[in-house]
Amino acid sequence: QVQVVESGGGLVQAGGSLRLSCVASGSIFSISNMGWWRQSPGKQRELVARIIDGGSTNYADDVKGRFTISKNNTQNTVYLQMSSLKPEDTAVYYCNCDAQLLATGPTFRYWGQGTQVTVSS
Repeated sequence: QVQVVESGGGLVQAGGSLRLSCVASGSIFSISNMGWWRQSPGKQRELVARIIDGGSTNYADDVKGRFTISKNNTQNTVYLQMSSLKPEDTAVYYCNCDAQLLATGPTFRYWGQGTQVTVSS
């Protein structure tokens, strides 16, 4: 079983910054990808940023230059540093972890419960 727990959300004024953290724990053999997604009311969940095992990163176009994803491999932790926040960044932010539980087993995607980020204008 794998647990994914996010933290760091909150209320911030436009132009401000927040740092989200996500920790994956449990019987994990290896993690290939970790990422951040967000979902606002009435919209589909969308990818914000992800980091692949080798360290490559991908960002949604509207967060490039403002958000930075990073990872601590030894602690199975991924961070999302968000700067120059805009009201349209308001959403529930979810962390995902793509993990193998066994060396020869399949990779499963695990999700956290989400953390609310609200940006006031």
